[in-house]
Amino acid sequence: MSGPGYPARVAAAQLFADTYGTEPEGVWSAPGRVNLIGEHTDYNDGFALPFAISARVYVAAAVREDGILALTSRQQGEAVVTVPVESLARGPVESLARGKPGSWAAYPAGMAWALLSAGHRIGGASLAIDADLAAGAGLSSSAALECAAGLALADLYEITVPRAELAALGRRAENDFVGAPTGLMDQLAVLLCQPGHALLLDCRTGTGTAVPLDTAAAGVLVIDTRARHELTDGGYGSRRRACEDAARAMGVQSLREVTDASALSQLGDPVLIRRARHVVTENRRVLDVTELLRAGRIAAIGPLLTASHSSLRDDFEVSWPEADAAVEAALEAGALGARMTGGGFGGSVIALVPAAATADVTAAVTTRFAQRGWRSPAITPVEPSRGACRLY
Repeated sequence: MSGPGYPARVAAAQLFADTYGTEPEGVWSAPGRVNLIGEHTDYNDGFALPFAISARVYVAAAVREDGILALTSRQQGEAVVTVPVESLARGPVESLARGKPGSWAAYPAGMAWALLSAGHRIGGASLAIDADLAAGAGLSSSAALECAAGLALADLYEITVPRAELAALGRRAENDFVGAPTGLMDQLAVLLCQPGHALLLDCRTGTGTAVPLDTAAAGVLVIDTRARHELTDGGYGSRRRACEDAARAMGVQSLREVTDASALSQLGDPVLIRRARHVVTENRRVLDVTELLRAGRIAAIGPLLTASHSSLRDDFEVSWPEADAAVEAALEAGALGARMTGGGFGGSVIALVPAAATADVTAAVTTRFAQRGWRSPAITPVEPSRGACRLY
């Protein structure tokens, strides 16, 4: 099994050998990501500022000659899910739909389908998956799985796919195969991030610019609230539809084009005003945080992180009780700022914490959860790490 002292990259190769009776041709990995700020802006053609973390998904893989895509995952009980590549070439496979026994396999199978639908010639492959990245924690484990599988399949079949294109294929897999109406941020972050930097994403152009993220003065804690989320449920999709409705009512292609929140009063519908106001003000906060980081003023971004949480809680209404309690407790214990991260309705919170306050913040959040009768949160410091890659 994987765990401390037994890296998941080694465990993935061992799982491959145990399952398929041979050695893999290579191991690929992709990181989880923390979105420092810029939530629900990606599908509105806006800005986001994620960074990769060290926790990753690992895929050991090899070509097979029988035209079968075979998938196994230690986190999913190690059962093997098989699907003929020929059937993937014809379109999404019903047996891998959400809610079916092999639904986890829809993410790597969806990448194979997306590559095929884009005209890339791939054939059968065996994949074994392991991870030290928690699923459902709002850290983009799904995009990590998609991108690690996509890199593996492209390399196995000697296909050159630019990373921006691979990110777009990952989003297509998630939107059209898995059925999650996500934007492009997660896949771009997973594929393009660099150590020591956040990535300023322009989600309209699909481009990213590295931004120094020096955590010497204050570090980032990830607080996994243990409340799991699922982006294929209705809440995420309804928020996206509201943003699209607001843009349509304002006569713009996307809310990226609206820069003055006061102009939203013309919408009339108070729900649409709140949803759009979050997007417009969040884009501004992303750009402000970027400028502060470029100036080496990481401590000064704290209030902007907290303002983002308030906007997500009150205007976008995607926070959840554990996230609100974690933010409140962290701030009371000395955090410079805190916010939910990810799509919402469960997952994780991030807190910007001076080194001297790390123990206090950790204790305060843990105590608050115990007082509420909730499961103890998992609290981990994170550093900006490298993006997806082939390990060998």
